[in-house]
Amino acid sequence: MNHDLLMKKAIVLSIKSVENGGGPFGAVISMNGEIISKSANRVTQDNDPTAHAEILAIREAAEKLKTFNLNGCTIYCSCEPCPMCFGAIYWAGIDKIYFAGSRSDAKDHGFGDKHLYEEIKLPAGQREISFQQLLRKEALVAFKKWDENDEKIEY
Repeated sequence: MNHDLLMKKAIVLSIKSVENGGGPFGAVISMNGEIISKSANRVTQDNDPTAHAEILAIREAAEKLKTFNLNGCTIYCSCEPCPMCFGAIYWAGIDKIYFAGSRSDAKDHGFGDKHLYEEIKLPAGQREISFQQLLRKEALVAFKKWDENDEKIEY
């Protein structure tokens, strides 16, 4: 399958999502031109603020391929990914992102995420939502155990 066809599938998912009461977002993940997974936004249907199309497609692809590393995969998003999805795509190791609508397009329709990008840049104490560090010393025990674990699976 070519890039345009895969993107059209993501766009169709976004349109069907709206028709079914969901948000206007769809995503398709492919490997070697074959569809591995696909999803539409399910935030309102599942009452899950993380149920973005990209996140759900990543979960499905990882389950299907039985790996957390999606190197060799490409994601087609009906809109430029939000910061959460952007991060998830990077964590998943997806090689390439194609997107149709832009952040600006999303903003024009009530899905602005500029504020999130601005918040990320701020030091923890200056963010809109209160960030307070507690029990750092105790938490470092887990990192020490990680460092000492010769059987860990690095990611």
